[in-house]
Amino acid sequence: MLKVAITGNIASGKTAVQKILETNGFVVLDSDIAAHRLLDDNSAVIEAFKNFDILDNGKISRDKLGKIVFNNENLLQKLNGIIHPQVRAKIEKFFEENKDKNIVFVSIPLLFECGMENMFDKIILVKTPDNIRLERLIKRNGYTKDYALKRIACQISQDEKVSKADFVIDNGGEIEDLTHQVSTLVQKLLRLV
Repeated sequence: MLKVAITGNIASGKTAVQKILETNGFVVLDSDIAAHRLLDDNSAVIEAFKNFDILDNGKISRDKLGKIVFNNENLLQKLNGIIHPQVRAKIEKFFEENKDKNIVFVSIPLLFECGMENMFDKIILVKTPDNIRLERLIKRNGYTKDYALKRIACQISQDEKVSKADFVIDNGGEIEDLTHQVSTLVQKLLRLV
């Protein structure tokens, strides 16, 4: 089984790549969704952040928690120290559940930031110009420009990630171009299994 990571900085288009793969019959684990589910009522996170207002109706508010941790590097590391090992376990379970497949994909935004690249055989980086990513964050998430820039700054730069990836998909164009790049890449990956 070929284990392939799809990574990219915030608002780069990982979800669009994931949807193209799924449409073509491939299984993809979205680690962001897994992390969000882990976060909902995570007792370790609630305990670690008990001195902060992070709950809405008894569940952790990702919005409230995000505003706290993305303004404090130590608190961000504290949160990641709780969530990342749990996400790693979810990925390992996904691999086990799909061991009969030739190729499996995991969409994982913070692949390099959390040191999980050794779990994968190949790494695809989805790269998009910073100005487009900033525009998407403001429009899609309703972030202020200042907050969007803070979220972008929390990740390793795209240029640094290019040197660590096996394949790079440029998502600065139209969806047809993205679909073509993904299809071409899938053909290369299929030759490896």
